[in-house]
Amino acid sequence: MNFSEAIFKLDGIDFLGSFQSLKKKYGLEYDNCIDKILNACEINQGLCPKNVKGNDEQECIEKWVKKYKKGYDNRISVRTSNIPGTLPDKIIDTIINTKLNLTSKNLELIKYSHRLSMTAENILGSLLEEFLFNELKNHGWCCAWGSTIKSVDFCEKNGDLWQIKNRSNSENSSSSSVRDGTVIKKWYRVNAVTGEYKWDILNQEINVSHLSEEEFSYFVRQTLSKNKDALAIDDGSPWNQN
Repeated sequence: MNFSEAIFKLDGIDFLGSFQSLKKKYGLEYDNCIDKILNACEINQGLCPKNVKGNDEQECIEKWVKKYKKGYDNRISVRTSNIPGTLPDKIIDTIINTKLNLTSKNLELIKYSHRLSMTAENILGSLLEEFLFNELKNHGWCCAWGSTIKSVDFCEKNGDLWQIKNRSNSENSSSSSVRDGTVIKKWYRVNAVTGEYKWDILNQEINVSHLSEEEFSYFVRQTLSKNKDALAIDDGSPWNQN
């Protein structure tokens, strides 16, 4: 049984009772956002996460609540990130060295610089997500922590669903196909071709004026200054200061 089946199999009163008990169990009794996320799943059954499964309705509901809780607890401002799980391909050194005839030290610098850049790109989406959560939670926006709605990042107080991306070319075919035929709005931070920022569009859409690249950049600097472990660096990297 998956989460979608659990929602519609249980009587509404029984489901609500189980849900409220689980909120209290996981310290979410004062979190109104999880209620809004659940409501969005009930209204848009096709957007319920398919990977939340259990032996019965109660187990499905609990796994979904835990998924939300884990996502919030693992937000970028408090988590310890991991270095890329893949090893560098040594043939890349051969390709670069054939062209440029570099020293072994310079090849090492290129390799570790590339890996550091990849880890920075890996946390960029999480930084944008938490920035918007902090800036818009008082405007009725709720974050779908832990991917508790399929391909939806935020729910607005009026019921609008939003998919947020950093760049115009970062949406994959899977998330695009989910959005087709559904009422899910899309916004990206920067045009990947022109480099133009799109904060003005989001400000206009949600009737605010304070969102900007300068504010986002400030949030990034503050977050990474307070949580050094948010950006993982290889042990052997020349950029590792530990």
